[in-house]
Amino acid sequence: MSADGGPGADAVTGPGPVTVEIEDICGPATFRRLPEALAATWEALRLLPLGAVQAGAFRHFLTHPEVDRLVRESIRREGRLSLAFRLDGRVHCVRIGLAGTPPPP
Repeated sequence: MSADGGPGADAVTGPGPVTVEIEDICGPATFRRLPEALAATWEALRLLPLGAVQAGAFRHFLTHPEVDRLVRESIRREGRLSLAFRLDGRVHCVRIGLAGTPPPP
């Protein structure tokens, strides 16, 4: 996953940096805007050998027309969005949140 961090407004309400991490797969990457982060997240996940159901669920969510709004609401409410998937017998977490903020407890 490639990133392009930079200054900007709060990513939840408009342009601004967002950090994405795919646990044990891709380290944290910062993107200028949430739509860029979501597109890169889907591109990274679709390359993994996920089962058909998991891949379909991520595709459905990350390419949904309302995904920006849904993720912004989750970040506003919970501090970040966390989604899990199983790969090679382990659970991995996708985390999306505002850059420069510590993860919630």
